[in-house]
Amino acid sequence: MTFFASCAKSLEYLLVDELIALGCTHATATIAGANVDGTLADAQRAVLWSRLASRVLWPLAEFPCDDDRALYQGVSEVDWSRHLDAGMTLAVDAHVSGDGITHARFAAQRVKDAVVDALRTADGARPGVDLVQPDLRLNLVLRRGRAGLSVDLGGGPLHRRGWRQGQGEAPLKETLAAAVLLRGRWPQVHADGGALLDPMCGSGTLLIEGAAMAADVAPGLQRHGDTLPSRWRGFDVDAWTALRAEAQARADAGRAALRPVFHGADRDPLALRHARDNAAAAGFANAIAWSERDVTALAAPGPARGLVICNPPYDERMAADTTLYRDLGRALQRAVPGWRASLLCGDADQARATGLRAQKTYAMFNGALECQLLLADPVAPPARAADAPPRALSPGAEMLANRLRRNLRASKAWRRREDVTCHRVYDADLPEYSAAIDVYTEADDPDAQWLHVQEYAAPRDIPEADVRRRFGEILVAAREVFALPRERVATKVRSRGKGGSRYAYDAGERRDATFVVTEGGARLRVNLFDYLDTGLFLDHRPLRLAMAAEARERRFLNLFCYTGAATVHAACGGAASTTSVDLSATYLQWLGENLAENGIAGARHQLVQADVLSWLAADTGRYDLVFCDPPTFSNSARAEDFDVQRDHVRLLAAAAARLAPGGTLYFSNNSRRFRFDEAAVATFARCEEISPATIPPDFARHPRIHRAWRLQVV
Repeated sequence: MTFFASCAKSLEYLLVDELIALGCTHATATIAGANVDGTLADAQRAVLWSRLASRVLWPLAEFPCDDDRALYQGVSEVDWSRHLDAGMTLAVDAHVSGDGITHARFAAQRVKDAVVDALRTADGARPGVDLVQPDLRLNLVLRRGRAGLSVDLGGGPLHRRGWRQGQGEAPLKETLAAAVLLRGRWPQVHADGGALLDPMCGSGTLLIEGAAMAADVAPGLQRHGDTLPSRWRGFDVDAWTALRAEAQARADAGRAALRPVFHGADRDPLALRHARDNAAAAGFANAIAWSERDVTALAAPGPARGLVICNPPYDERMAADTTLYRDLGRALQRAVPGWRASLLCGDADQARATGLRAQKTYAMFNGALECQLLLADPVAPPARAADAPPRALSPGAEMLANRLRRNLRASKAWRRREDVTCHRVYDADLPEYSAAIDVYTEADDPDAQWLHVQEYAAPRDIPEADVRRRFGEILVAAREVFALPRERVATKVRSRGKGGSRYAYDAGERRDATFVVTEGGARLRVNLFDYLDTGLFLDHRPLRLAMAAEARERRFLNLFCYTGAATVHAACGGAASTTSVDLSATYLQWLGENLAENGIAGARHQLVQADVLSWLAADTGRYDLVFCDPPTFSNSARAEDFDVQRDHVRLLAAAAARLAPGGTLYFSNNSRRFRFDEAAVATFARCEEISPATIPPDFARHPRIHRAWRLQVV
């Protein structure tokens, strides 16, 4: 059976690893959760032992659902006598999207009505409603015309551990606290004899969660006491009783053996009072030492190396400023320079304000607030002696360095002829060194170069140690050839995890390094460190320049405009007007800065924050030149999900409808699996694939880096 475990966004891959470790057969990360192959016993174990899951949902029914009648009918067809008695209580949580049913509360009411009516018809009695502690909590997800109805096996949010007595103004959810600890490798630090320190502990959530991990206390052990988490008739009571008895025995042994290596400090006496009460309720009153002091007075709690965890204030209610983060960073470097740190900061600016060298950063969500988790190990790396002799290159690094030099010589004439200052110098030419290396030269200083090194995913059969060693040799060779310090080399590395690998930032000590480059006479801002992409897709250089040549006196439309490099080129090429559409405010702000960098302003240049498909459906303008470079997929909470394979015909039809007579639409995407539906597109436009002409020489080794088409209305 496949069940669903939900979690906060950004915790999906951690959750997958945890569920596999708990014994589930297979788990696949999806948006805000994981689809899990396992038994009911596996699901109940997850309810008791998962530190990351928000809910565990066991499926009951799935059916087409376009309106409230279909919803009522689908729920009514379930045999509810198998799931609850008429004398039990019921609650329904609903999540809806789409046009059929738009109000979650209404959908929940219709589910409740259908269940109640079905049972009342059967024996004349009906269940009651209890929104706080129901016997059975149901979960409805209504999406794209299909309804999924599940039992919430935990009976409610799993972040509630059952020990919280008091809290501050902005408490951290226990599930997110667990993620901060796991990213900081707290279980390994504890196993190695290390301590745990929170210098701004608030009500103690991070320390208590860390103590529970160290003591092997199941996070669900105190949640319901001796009662069942769900009185669903399908719940395996015997299995739960056995699971809970085992968990209690492990907790008793873990608490008895727990070393008092937990230290919390805060300048707020009320917060510390809450922390002490919470720790006592959780059974850790004697394990955690609390002290009232400001972070600037921080002292090392002992000689052992350990982990610093912290959730400094960062949201609007707490009104934190960068001074607090700067004080935190300085205090850590002074008091615990050799420790590891896992700090949940409000954003990238606040993370940088700590002054700590980020080994890695992760985006995380504290409720609706997007935060940044900064990992530093150690807090203050020892400086290399100025007179230390350079290390000799390994044979592999020397071979790679030679390849880089050869590539630079081969492309020199082309780069000079075309005035190319940003280019790809290496693209996995040597299979064992699988990475792409791009060179960026500052516009106002031809001698100021930066490197962007992006690791490709290694085959699963390559040991992780070999992957890391080879990537290290790539960096050594690149720095040797270009004579650059570490702070001028940005890296994006692959992070292995269940459900596949993905990129993670690994940018070293330099952050917020935005600078200006040139391309075809246009000045464009790039940032190699703070985002997955740099702000400039180098492989689209020929297509941007071609559109710039066509743009004079034409109305230009840029869909999914990203940072607007194509818009800048069109404007510099003399476009009569430009309109750029993207859902991201960050990208549009970046585009605005790019336009300003080129002295472009005025009402002729419109920046529109909107979902592209929705905007096209409402727009009535006409455009002579359109560029459409959509993402492979998008699952933004603010717009309908987008998949380029599924939706490209609909997208192109809507875009083509906005073309003026004689206008041209350029369509591009970089999905390796994309299949262009030429027959469907031919019903409304003439189309011609122009991919070879749009691939620049520095990407010729991988000619399918993107594909591109020219469309004109039939």
